[in-house]
Amino acid sequence: MEHLTRVLFDIFLIFASAKLLGELFERFRQPAVVGEVLAGLLLGPYLLGIVPHSPVYEGIAEIGVIFLLFTVGLETKPSDILKVGVVASKVGLLGILLPFVLGFGLIAYLGHPTLEALFIGTALVATSVGITARVLGDMGLIQEIESRIILGAAVIDDIIGMILLAVVSSLGEGALSWVRITLVAVEAIAFTLFLGLVGSRVINRYGRWIERIKTPQAPLVFSILICLGLSALSSAIGMAAIIGAFMAGMVLAEFSEGYHLVEKAEAIYAFLVPFFFFVMGSHINLAVMASGEIIWLALVITVLAVVGKLVGCGIGALSLGRSGALIVGVGMVPRGEVGIIVAMLGLRLHAIPESMYALVIFMSVVTTLAVPPVLRVLFRERLQTREQATIWTAREKAG
Repeated sequence: MEHLTRVLFDIFLIFASAKLLGELFERFRQPAVVGEVLAGLLLGPYLLGIVPHSPVYEGIAEIGVIFLLFTVGLETKPSDILKVGVVASKVGLLGILLPFVLGFGLIAYLGHPTLEALFIGTALVATSVGITARVLGDMGLIQEIESRIILGAAVIDDIIGMILLAVVSSLGEGALSWVRITLVAVEAIAFTLFLGLVGSRVINRYGRWIERIKTPQAPLVFSILICLGLSALSSAIGMAAIIGAFMAGMVLAEFSEGYHLVEKAEAIYAFLVPFFFFVMGSHINLAVMASGEIIWLALVITVLAVVGKLVGCGIGALSLGRSGALIVGVGMVPRGEVGIIVAMLGLRLHAIPESMYALVIFMSVVTTLAVPPVLRVLFRERLQTREQATIWTAREKAG
C-alpha cells in the first residue's frame, strides 16, 4: 500500500508540475513543452531529487509520446503526405547525410576510434519528431505544408536511421551482419509503404462495421487498439514505436472525421503527453558537463547538429522558398530522446566512453529546448493573421 501511495503521489507531482510550468511558459507566449521539460529537470533525481526514476513513470511516458504521435497522425491524411512525398524524401535524405558526415568527420579528425565516430554520427542523424509535433499541434499548424513535410521526412529519417543503427550496433558487437541489416530494412520499408498506401483504404472500406458493436465509445476503442497494435509491431521490427503510432493515426485520419476521434483522443493526449516531456527532463544530468574540454566539444557538436539539419533539410525544402525551408530545417533539429537512445546503446556496447555519452546528452537537450521558441517566432505572422481573423469573425457574429 505504501508503494502504491508513493507512485500515485509522484504521478500527481509529475502531472501538476508539468501543467503548472507549461501554463507559465504559455503565459509568456512560449511553448508549454519547454516548461514540462524543465519541470522534470527541477524535480528529477539530479537536482531536487523529489521524483525518482522509475519503470512505472518511464512506461507512462512512452505511452504518452505514442498518443502524441497518434493524435498528430489523426490530423494527417495519407494523401497530404503523398503530395509532399518528393520534397519530404529530399529533406529526410539530406537531413541524414550532412549531420552524419559532420559528426563522424569531427570525431574521427580528433583521433577517436572509428566506431566511436560512427556512433556520434548516428546520434546526430536522429530527429525527435515528438518535440516538433507537439509545438505544431499546440499552435494548430499541423495542416501547414511545412508541417506535413517535417512529418514525412521524420518517417524517412527513422527508417534510414534505424538501418544505420543496425550497422553500427553490429560493428559494436564485433561482427557486421548483413542479413540482419537487410531484414530490418525490408521489414521497415514494407511496413511503412503498406500502411501508407493500403491501410487507410482498408479502414475506410471495412471500418463501418464498428457501428454494430454495442461497447460505449466503440470507434475510440477500435482506434486505440489499432494505435497500440501498430506501435507494438513497429517496435518489434526495430523501428521506433512512435512511427507505428503516427502511421496508425494517419491510416484512421479519414475514418476519424465521422466519429470526432481527434477531439476524443485529445483528452487522452492532455493527460499522458506531459509525462513524456517531464521524464525527458528528469534524465538531464548537468553534472556530466563538469569538464571544460567536454563542454567545448559538446558546444561544437551541438552547433554541427543544428547546422547539419538546417542546411541539409533546408536545401531539400528550397522549393518552399527561404522562409519555408528555414521552418522545415528548424523543425528537424530536435534530437530529444532519439539521440539519447543511440548514445545509450553505444555506452552499453562499450563503443563510446561516458564523456561521449555526456556530449550527446548535452546536444540532445539543447536542440530539444531551443527549437520550440524558434518555431513560434518563425510562425509568428501566420499566428497573428489567424488571431486577427478570429477577432473579425467574433465581431461579425456579435454585430
